[in-house]
Amino acid sequence: MDKKVSVCICEKCDFREVVFSTLDDASIQELCNHKQERSYNKGEIINHEGEKITDFKYLRSGLVKLFRRAPNGDEQVITITRPFEFVSNMSIFSDEKYKYSVSALEDSVVCTVELEYIKKLFLKNGGFASNLLTKISTINDKIIGQTLDIRQKNLAGRVAFVLLYFTQDIYKSRVFDIPVSRKEIADYIGMSTANVIRTLSDFKRDGIIKVFGKTMEIVNIEKLEIISKRG
Repeated sequence: MDKKVSVCICEKCDFREVVFSTLDDASIQELCNHKQERSYNKGEIINHEGEKITDFKYLRSGLVKLFRRAPNGDEQVITITRPFEFVSNMSIFSDEKYKYSVSALEDSVVCTVELEYIKKLFLKNGGFASNLLTKISTINDKIIGQTLDIRQKNLAGRVAFVLLYFTQDIYKSRVFDIPVSRKEIADYIGMSTANVIRTLSDFKRDGIIKVFGKTMEIVNIEKLEIISKRG
């Protein structure tokens, strides 16, 4: 199914300051000629593991998850991320195909630029190349750091870590709609769905959180932080 495509106004794009700040106005206008925006509904796949990489992509708005399928068919969630992070670009200089899948957890907008054009910019503009490598490296370090942090924690610590990530990094609010299922949380932290459900029930019983359908409120963030650190 064709996605809704629109032209991105590069001169006013917030992302220009993140990576494209070294480009002059003429180069920015040229970039716009190679760039499109695509809208994805919640649950839609942005790219599949094994697909050929043809575009450089970044998330302009929304929320996505990066994942892969294990040999037994189970889903392994690698990270959940917000706008301006390059979750689909970790293989653009090392492989011809995506090693991971990316799907929208909320209605999302993705900007795409022809990969060949990005590679030409990379070779021609040292400042752009440095900015791009720095940003991709930062994202990789974040994913590795989160994975190691989660593995060092017990069950309660892992669930607390994820809830703190949502409230402090993703939504920056103590009240938010949970963007993932209990199973996706379990896939992310390497625990069973039943254990995640039980731990959330314990947090609710202890007055740490309140849950109203899909909406969660972090009532006692200090206690949640203690559980995450001690976990």
